[in-house]
Amino acid sequence: MQTKIAIVGYGNLGRGVECAVKQNADIELYGVFTRREPSSLKTLTGVPVYHIDEILNHQDEIDVLILCGGSATDLPVQTPTLARFFNVVDSFDTHAKIPEHFAAVDAAANAGGRVAVISVGWDPGMFSLNRLYGEAILPKGEVYTFWGKGVSQGHSDAIRRIEGVVDARQYTIPVEAALDAVRSGAAPTLTTREKHTRECFVVAAEGADRAKIENEIKTMPNYFADYDTTVHFITQEELLRDHSGIPHGGRVIRSGKSGLSGEHTHIIEYSLKLDSNPEFTSSVLLAYARAAARMNREGMCGCKTVLDIAPAYLSPCDGAELRKRLL
Repeated sequence: MQTKIAIVGYGNLGRGVECAVKQNADIELYGVFTRREPSSLKTLTGVPVYHIDEILNHQDEIDVLILCGGSATDLPVQTPTLARFFNVVDSFDTHAKIPEHFAAVDAAANAGGRVAVISVGWDPGMFSLNRLYGEAILPKGEVYTFWGKGVSQGHSDAIRRIEGVVDARQYTIPVEAALDAVRSGAAPTLTTREKHTRECFVVAAEGADRAKIENEIKTMPNYFADYDTTVHFITQEELLRDHSGIPHGGRVIRSGKSGLSGEHTHIIEYSLKLDSNPEFTSSVLLAYARAAARMNREGMCGCKTVLDIAPAYLSPCDGAELRKRLL
């Protein structure tokens, strides 16, 4: 069955969803909704663009909205507002605030008889599933999450807010010694600094105090102060040539024990290496949009996460085909 989706917000994530539709024959893109003047927005595939203020006029034409706004200010308002009228999927990734976001969205989705899936992507999302699988299968053990090597868009933005910075990219890099220790089954206790380093490539304004900029980066609380951080000053041309992409990835590793006295060690590792963080996240969003539409057609409503949804709902194939090919 065809699922008709619409995109709300047209940045890197929205463009990624638009591309992902081309790879899914059962998904149709109805259009894009934006806060900008629609005539000023040119989409990759020429789909219609509408202003967000008229979205309720299209309620009967859309199976699922994929919300591509930011977690700081957009999604906490948009998701519960729209979940009353549409099936929705978002990528809310402020981990500490997921419980309160879930509660607000659940109330709205239940009131409207809709399915809303929140915090979809790779972390939270696919990594969350693998943390759950590891914990359930090996209850005696430890879980470790490593991110990178990849561009952290939030940390890059934080650097760009520093006076004298024209542009910047920041890479999160796992510490190989920490990875090796975890993979050995030693179950080490690791500090934040021992797990990751941060590498920054900064374009400074002409005449800017580079030493001051470097110090502000390295001492920035919640971003860099707890990490070993390296700062490189480069030209804008070098930044565009060498750091224009948005790669990312990481690993979830569960180290656990079995046997009467825990004499056997097991390692479960799930890893991602992504050329484009937003395009991969968009692909995950699309799979869960398919699930949201299917679940709502079956009479379900309320807020769900990746932890609540059976894997078969993500696939366009029916159960018989999945059992034949994948079991």
